[in-house]
Amino acid sequence: MQHQKTFDVNSFVPLALRLVVGWTYFSAFWRRLILENKLIPEEAGYIGEKFNHFLPNALGIKPVIEYLVTHPDALWINMVAFTIIEGIVGLAIMLGFFTRLMSIGIFLLALGILLASGWIGTTCLDEWQIGILGLASGFTLFLSGSTYLSLDGYFIAKKARFTQTKWFRLLGSGELNLASYKPLLLVGAFSIFGLTLFTNQYFHGGVFGTLHNKSVKPKLEISNLKIDGNELIFDVFRVEGVDVYGSFLIGISVKNESGKYLLQLDGNDLAKLSPKTISNYYVAKVKPGVHSLVIPLGAKATIRIPIENKWAFQKSAYTLTLTDISGLTWTESL
Repeated sequence: MQHQKTFDVNSFVPLALRLVVGWTYFSAFWRRLILENKLIPEEAGYIGEKFNHFLPNALGIKPVIEYLVTHPDALWINMVAFTIIEGIVGLAIMLGFFTRLMSIGIFLLALGILLASGWIGTTCLDEWQIGILGLASGFTLFLSGSTYLSLDGYFIAKKARFTQTKWFRLLGSGELNLASYKPLLLVGAFSIFGLTLFTNQYFHGGVFGTLHNKSVKPKLEISNLKIDGNELIFDVFRVEGVDVYGSFLIGISVKNESGKYLLQLDGNDLAKLSPKTISNYYVAKVKPGVHSLVIPLGAKATIRIPIENKWAFQKSAYTLTLTDISGLTWTESL
């Protein structure tokens, strides 16, 4: 009587995780290069502009993001490299090829997503969830490796020479003797959980206190307000709001201390601003729209508005007010 071989459930466990997590990252490559080309800087949908959206509230890596969005050539190279890496790591995880090495890639990619964009998400904290689940998935796949329906398992079954080496068990798959490392593994698991709680609280107030979501309403910061010659000059930086939807500025006005208007521009006036009056800092650009001045998330620019009577400004204190189409206003005084 033949004995049926027992099915090893443990070898099957990582399969769904591999396929789903692998596609999550491979699909980024698929969307950007196969379905559409989102790596062309001059065209709408350029992934570099999406990267620029992360800038205002990134955690820990803000200087890196700011350097890249102020150096378009370096940004493009990094976006191409990032896309290719996501494609390779995602496909390799789905195929179960050098699973542990690729799981480290998943972990690092997820960490980058979490720190850069964990604050973005209008309803379900989208980017934070993607980042934190990617960390946990990378950690889990490193521990499990893959054998069932995987290339690692295929080469192990064929007794390929390289699968008998210690480095393959560390970078590919195979049994690891982790009994003596149990305390370290617990530290790793609880560190990821700790990072989950910390980032949830830091980005969204999701652990205690008041919940906050920086992706719901636009917020502008005004700085460097001054009169220079016959121009009103100020910097505007959009730091909050929906990443796929601009802030539509329909009013710029200036009042003196007695409430008299020294300057009033409506949406149509702003739509007719010359591009020469707008000096952008980053790849996401402030620019005139059809009926307003459009300010994407993460965009920062110096605005220069010609004024007819500079003496009226210089003889009194004044307040600049920017008005969004939603009714929100932001002010700065001088």
